Amino acid sequence: MSNRVHGLPFLPGTSFSDSTKTAFHRSQTLGYRNGYAVARRPTVGIGGDRLQVTPLSQAQLEELASKAPFLTYGPPKQAPPAEFIPAYVAFDKKVLKFDAYFQEDIPTSTEEHYRIRQVNIYYYLEDDSMSVIEPIVENSGIPQGKLIKRHCLPKNDVGDHYHWKDLNRGVDITIYGKTFRIVDCDQFTQAFLESQGIELNPPEKMALDPYTELRKQPLRKYVTPSDFDQLKRFLTFDKQVLRFYAIWDDTDSMFGECQNYVIHYYLMDDTVEIREVHERNDGRDPFPLLMNRQRIPKVLVENAKNFPQCVLEISDQEVLEWYTAKDFIVGKPLTILGRTFFIYDCDQFTRQFYKEKFGIPDLPRIDVSKPEPPPVKQELPPYNGYGLVEDSAQNCFALIPKPPKKDIKMLLSDNEVLRYLATLESPIPEDKDRRFIFSYFLATDMISIFEPPVRNSGIIGGKYLGRSRVAKPLSPVDSPVYYGPGDFFIGAVIEVFGHRFVIIDADEYVLKYMESHADQYSPEALASVQSHIRKGGAVAPDLGNKQAKEDPGVQELEALIHTMQKRLTGHPCQDKIREAFQVYDKEASGYVDRETFFKICDSLNVPVDDSVVKELIRLCCPEEDKIDYHNFVRAFSA
Repeated sequence: MSNRVHGLPFLPGTSFSDSTKTAFHRSQTLGYRNGYAVARRPTVGIGGDRLQVTPLSQAQLEELASKAPFLTYGPPKQAPPAEFIPAYVAFDKKVLKFDAYFQEDIPTSTEEHYRIRQVNIYYYLEDDSMSVIEPIVENSGIPQGKLIKRHCLPKNDVGDHYHWKDLNRGVDITIYGKTFRIVDCDQFTQAFLESQGIELNPPEKMALDPYTELRKQPLRKYVTPSDFDQLKRFLTFDKQVLRFYAIWDDTDSMFGECQNYVIHYYLMDDTVEIREVHERNDGRDPFPLLMNRQRIPKVLVENAKNFPQCVLEISDQEVLEWYTAKDFIVGKPLTILGRTFFIYDCDQFTRQFYKEKFGIPDLPRIDVSKPEPPPVKQELPPYNGYGLVEDSAQNCFALIPKPPKKDIKMLLSDNEVLRYLATLESPIPEDKDRRFIFSYFLATDMISIFEPPVRNSGIIGGKYLGRSRVAKPLSPVDSPVYYGPGDFFIGAVIEVFGHRFVIIDADEYVLKYMESHADQYSPEALASVQSHIRKGGAVAPDLGNKQAKEDPGVQELEALIHTMQKRLTGHPCQDKIREAFQVYDKEASGYVDRETFFKICDSLNVPVDDSVVKELIRLCCPEEDKIDYHNFVRAFSA
């Protein structure tokens, strides 16, 4: 029927449908690819009929190329804006999967030094979060599963997070201190990254865990033990033990020492035992056994280096050769468990056994005693300049320094002080009239310097130098030479810490001491003091200069002292008053406070209520709270 209708004109009212046609469906123009809606052009018409395509001629194609478009029905309408689709909707359930691994160090295992752990890294496109999952491996003994829960992983310290643009095959990423190596990804991840213009690196092979591969190897084959008669050997060599005396010299290492040991070799089962030799008060813990009784391997097989010796016992399969009795020879070193023992002697039974078994004659006894090293001479470090040399040296003798031992002359020369008057060598004119009192303490060989205050001089007097030992100039720092009594005489120059002083006067007690100890002084020094004392006598700290003679106050003081000397002649305290004041004047400054002054006078029955004595006390008081007892004591001397 279709052939007859095919030639009829298609006029209104004469058209009719093909009764033979049964399919009227239309072709799909939309499709989905990797989860995305993609438009496609249909290749067939309604009902599956092939579309009639009339190709355009070359002239029509050129006309269309050169023809300018124009509007036929007015201005075009603007297309409606595309509907906004949020990321959590567009990328819902869209996950990128990467295969990776990381290396974990195993410092506590003897079987494996590191471990390879395979993981899967998931990247969720809807919120840019990531998670790391480790597949569960059977009988691994490691807690596996979710290593890092799903969240945005930090990329650096600035605050950036990992993005899918940072992920690729053959790259390393660091997550919370662990470095993961990405080796491959699934098909969806590859298609997505390529659609976004990312060029993927070629895939890599997944690293294998060496211990897991080792477990896949076939089990070892065990060898049937030999038919050696252990019972016969036990009955023959029971209670027969070879005894060797050895030393372990570890003096080459830090805090090492030479220790003595006794090595027992049991013939019944070829086991060895090492015992420590303890002496009384040796300072070591009473732990007798260095090594328990056991067989000692001499040569191990090559693949037995990683054998867990601390857990399992070594068998014949791991050892090529064991230590036997022929390896223990007197005079030869022997290495057992990393320690080298030197065997120097054995007992009589051992000597007889070696003679009968191995044909070795009497084993010698080797002398291993070492001579005591010479005592090390203790050398002191160089002097640092702080304090006295003797005090600083005590820090090198003991952990808690003790004061140096005092000389016995402290008991013989206690409270004996030699006093001298000195001037200062200085180019400054103001220093020419300054006077200083040197006090030399015979008990400690120390020197103190006191400058008597002078009114209207512009110089504050008082203590110039406390008690200290003064070294001579150009003396060595480590062993300094200090000033002694023989260095003080009239005209001597004393240099104290860069200042030069000239001795111009001395006390009467100095002359008595020099005459009684003439062997300590040169004849010139003794003669200089004798001639000076005989000519002018001992003077006060500020007497003998021109200013003192012209001062009316000094003249009045001298008159009072002369009057008191006539009145107090033969007073009972005449011989004790000077020593009494020196006991309280520790610094030998020549001054005591008022309270101490009157306390001493009261103990010696000095008539302080006398008007002349009161006037003398007033003149001897240059300061309100201190009294110059030197001039006061002069009133009691003949």
